Amino acid sequence: MRRILLLGRNGQVGWELQRSLAPLAEVVALERNPVASGGSQVADLSDLSGDLCNPEALTETVRVVRPDIVVNAAAYTAVDKAEAEPDTAEAINAVAPGVLARTCAEVNAWLIHYSTDYVFDGSGDKPWREEDRPAPLNVYGRSKLEGEARIRASGCRHLIFRTSWVYAARGSNFPKTILRLAGERDALKVIDDQVGAPTGADLLADITAHAVRAVAGNETLGGTYHVAAAGTTTWFDYASFVIAQAREAGFPVTIAPAGIAPVASSEYPTPAQRPRNSRLDCRKLEQTFGLRLPPWQHGVARLVAELAPDRKETIK
Repeated sequence: MRRILLLGRNGQVGWELQRSLAPLAEVVALERNPVASGGSQVADLSDLSGDLCNPEALTETVRVVRPDIVVNAAAYTAVDKAEAEPDTAEAINAVAPGVLARTCAEVNAWLIHYSTDYVFDGSGDKPWREEDRPAPLNVYGRSKLEGEARIRASGCRHLIFRTSWVYAARGSNFPKTILRLAGERDALKVIDDQVGAPTGADLLADITAHAVRAVAGNETLGGTYHVAAAGTTTWFDYASFVIAQAREAGFPVTIAPAGIAPVASSEYPTPAQRPRNSRLDCRKLEQTFGLRLPPWQHGVARLVAELAPDRKETIK
């Protein structure tokens, strides 16, 4: 393996991937604008583009870089906004992955792509398996499912990782929002009838690196895998855990333990309908790659500790 092309380098997962992939090969990391990471042996870096809204530029970038692996960590993730911008969501989440996949097939490169628990309708209470029938409830989920289909149809070698409730120390996400609100309010209502597993971007990045190395030696390992931290929780219990950890870490918490109240999804209507059951069965990933997924609490506790006031981190 000599070169990896990473798209979405400044996102939550992309930022962590720059770290986890670096020991494996030269990483050419791109964002939307035509700017590449330094230290690359690829000529004319300024002409490369990671803009998923520009299929022609994406195709040319892959042809110029000629990577062994393309890792697509870029996506349209504004779930509610997607209801009003279906064409944009489709262009980024469906059309662009299809273009990347066809070009990867052309240059004989692997494509690593990230999908979502939102491809399922959230019915029942059993963890979703890779072979279960998708039935997305919203535009975002449909666009991600279409992206999966286009990748498979291309015939390129690929890994598709479906994950859930992603967070990181970088960017905007649920635990960082809860940390901010915990210091601004004396009461908070949080949804208690949606179940899933908070999954750290650092965990996703590390699993990706393990899988990339594995498929390089065994191409039969390609396919679709579910990836999430172990265990499940509701948004309410998730928020309660974050706030409890924040108190221990010295955050200025103004909410009393009794000030956090559970509410039903019906009491907090949103433009996009969310699945109630986002549990993912990750046994296929663990068994195939010989990995153990840690409990979700471990990663969340670590995040809070990293953002603690004595570390002089800023919550934005």
